[in-house]
Amino acid sequence: MANKVLYLKLEKEILRLPDGLLARYLRLTDLMMEFGSNLGLPHTKSIEGGLFELRVKGKEGIVRVFFCTKVGRKIIMLHSFIKKSQKIPKKEIKTAKIRMSEVKQNDSY
Repeated sequence: MANKVLYLKLEKEILRLPDGLLARYLRLTDLMMEFGSNLGLPHTKSIEGGLFELRVKGKEGIVRVFFCTKVGRKIIMLHSFIKKSQKIPKKEIKTAKIRMSEVKQNDSY
């Protein structure tokens, strides 16, 4: 069983999601904690360099939550955004990479 950790202020962002997307996010993270971070498509996808995305889809829209993993089966949720276009905006990936770098250097995660 894996442990899920949220990056600093991400919890507030997640809790502000519409009810359907929040429920779907919670269900998918429960599955990740039970079976590991690699649920495979359509739920999870590798982005690059140890950065992954959780793909949350509901009637209210589409949300992406970037995450990384650490030794000890920790899954660290880094950044979320509401998807509005086909491609992931570069600024969203950049934010997630910066946070991933901070997490990888910090033993408290």
